[in-house]
Amino acid sequence: MAASASLARPRTRPALGAAVGVIRPLLPVVIIGVILFLAPAFLSDFRQNLLAKFLCFAILAVGIDLMWGYTGMLSLGHGVWFGLGGYAMGMYLKLEDADGRLPDFMNWSGLTAVPWFWKPFEHPWFALPAAVIGPGILAFLVGYLVFRSRVKGAYFSIITQALALILSIFFVGQQQYTGGTNGLTNFSTLFGFSLADRSTQDVLYLLTVAVLVLTMLFATWLTRAPLGSLLVAIRDDEDRVRFSGHNVTLVKAGVFAVSAALAGIAGALYVPQVGIISPANMGIVPSIEFVLLVAVGGRGTITGAVIGAILVSWARSTLSENYPDTWLYFFGALFIGAVLLFPAGIVGTWRALLRRRPALLRWPRSPAAARLDPRGAAHE
Repeated sequence: MAASASLARPRTRPALGAAVGVIRPLLPVVIIGVILFLAPAFLSDFRQNLLAKFLCFAILAVGIDLMWGYTGMLSLGHGVWFGLGGYAMGMYLKLEDADGRLPDFMNWSGLTAVPWFWKPFEHPWFALPAAVIGPGILAFLVGYLVFRSRVKGAYFSIITQALALILSIFFVGQQQYTGGTNGLTNFSTLFGFSLADRSTQDVLYLLTVAVLVLTMLFATWLTRAPLGSLLVAIRDDEDRVRFSGHNVTLVKAGVFAVSAALAGIAGALYVPQVGIISPANMGIVPSIEFVLLVAVGGRGTITGAVIGAILVSWARSTLSENYPDTWLYFFGALFIGAVLLFPAGIVGTWRALLRRRPALLRWPRSPAAARLDPRGAAHE
């Protein structure tokens, strides 16, 4: 009996290690989800709406982190995909408000009929998928052409930045179709429900939280799957991965498309809660700010992207409220200080500190768990 018991004990350790390996990366997602779902009980209508805006940025930040943190592609034009998703939703909302009539800004611009490319956006079954699939397909095509030419590093960043500049200028110039500089605004209903009602905003907030949690779960699964190891390998040594027989062009274009689709989802959720989408959301400045969200939170960490998006957006809002004339100086100093003092970001620095703590305080980790997760903290 003693011998059989001693033989049984080691068999339970791999099972325990496997359970820890599965549960551990999901804990931050669960904690963040619970906190965000309970937050409306402690927030005013204004603060809840503000938090919902921050969560939209968090969804977008996760997409950027998949590209930059894990695959090593720094995009400085993600405002384009965010804006395209937002415009798809905004077009539907404007046509719903018009109820068969010409939208107000088209009337002011001299149009007499709704343009043909606007008509499909009368239907939510077209507008909602278009907000996600549209940016994803366009990003895949652009990415495939760029990555096929072996463009990478700073040159890729410059191309994405130029794309943001071109698209924002183009949308400003199409006043009669896009609303020009003012963009699309003055939305009143969504699927027949008033956007001014607290109940509608509550549903939109909870939907945003649910999408963020699903996005984090998807990103966690993706980065811990074999594909995640491939993404990190591309980041570390792209030529070696290419020589190993992998189609690096398709992989990078696919990650670019997924990241753009997440940005489109974020834009679509942003519009009905904030009430406006304009070319300013597609420009270079917001695109750089989106990257800074990930840099402050910690690139290569899904949780860091979310925390960085929420904290930086909250700091920006708080500083602009309390110091309306000088908040930009404080905000710039905050970014510079964060990058200089915490180059690995908030979560990256925290994990580095945890690795240095006494062994007795560490998370129990069996040899089996180590074998299940050989990729290190960057994949958590």
